[in-house]
Amino acid sequence: MKQLHFTFRCCYLLTVSLFVSNFSFSQPDGAALFKSNCVACHSIGKGVVIGPDLKDAHKRRPEDWLIKWIKNSQAVVKSGDAYAVALFNKFNKIPMTSFNLKDDEIKAMLAYVKAESEKAPPPAPAASAQGQAEQKGGNTFLYLLIAAVVLFLITTMMKKIQHAMEKALRHKQGLPEPVKMKRWESFVHWARNNKKLLAVAFIVLSVFGSVKGWYALAAIGVAQGYQPDQPIAFSHKIHAGDNAINCKYCHFGAEKGKTAGIPPDNVCMNCHKYIKTGTLTGADEIAKIYKALDYNPETQTYGKNQKPIQWVRIHNLPELTYFNHSQHVKVAGVECQTCHGEVQNETVAKQFAPLTMQWCIDCHRTTPVKMAGNHYYDDYHKELLKKYGSDSLITVERIGGTECSKCHY
Repeated sequence: MKQLHFTFRCCYLLTVSLFVSNFSFSQPDGAALFKSNCVACHSIGKGVVIGPDLKDAHKRRPEDWLIKWIKNSQAVVKSGDAYAVALFNKFNKIPMTSFNLKDDEIKAMLAYVKAESEKAPPPAPAASAQGQAEQKGGNTFLYLLIAAVVLFLITTMMKKIQHAMEKALRHKQGLPEPVKMKRWESFVHWARNNKKLLAVAFIVLSVFGSVKGWYALAAIGVAQGYQPDQPIAFSHKIHAGDNAINCKYCHFGAEKGKTAGIPPDNVCMNCHKYIKTGTLTGADEIAKIYKALDYNPETQTYGKNQKPIQWVRIHNLPELTYFNHSQHVKVAGVECQTCHGEVQNETVAKQFAPLTMQWCIDCHRTTPVKMAGNHYYDDYHKELLKKYGSDSLITVERIGGTECSKCHY
């Protein structure tokens, strides 16, 4: 009897444990859902990213309202909800991505946001970086103005004290009052009596001006940091970074010819024929591609009124310079980031390198040639090792990479 009772008890405990474990494992993971769907545009207690800071979001609106908003924010906006319209306008009318999530998944995310909100510190004031910079700049100007006024008052007071002391000294010595001079006459008198100081000041200013002038002239034609606005907001971070699209999928010319080239519109359509909503910009920017191609996403047909997208060129070498992408990318195996920087982390592309002759020469002097496995270099490599030594590093310079005719023809 005791054995039967023990067996029933074990079965009961096993059933309860299986039920509990099944229930716990079936619950949606709010943290994982938040990180996979929300973290690109929102933070919790760390300030505005693209959308609002979600700290204490559960206190702002009821749960059923938040569920509707997360599922389809534009439907809530179009319904005329005052809070939704105000929120949409406040964040530059950037539509939030609609999510095909279940109610319990959204509730799990909201529970995670609530738990993280209790841990997070109060959010920073919602001031833009530009506004903060302007405020800082305004304070700096104010401090400089106050310092200039104080310095002027001290200088004026010191001059009056000096004049009074000279007057008293002359009166004591029985000397007549000095003849008052005009300002330029006073300066000439001072210069004649301080020739060495004037010469040193002239030399210092001449050297300073020459150095500044040299760097100013050297910077002509150098567009490092150039970051123009494009007709369509294209994010390298989303495409090359988050989605890990290979650079050479879009810039296929980099492996085949001199120029990498701007991707043609049909490359965009390989994906955006099916992906009609952007991660950050919603449907607005992708609609510009459709407009340029006169493409109707509903019927999936192209019209006859097609126009090229006027992309703004960023990298531009002078006409007297020859540069071949395939020679560097295909043969030498140079990574795109070497010349273009960490483009996979950039929302708006910019010129990373100065692209000056000195920059190219420095690279050729330090970059080893990848000869292993390339039969073109078999005999040549042996000759170079005999010439420079078996332990020498064969750089691009040692195969003629710094000869003028290599890049200038």
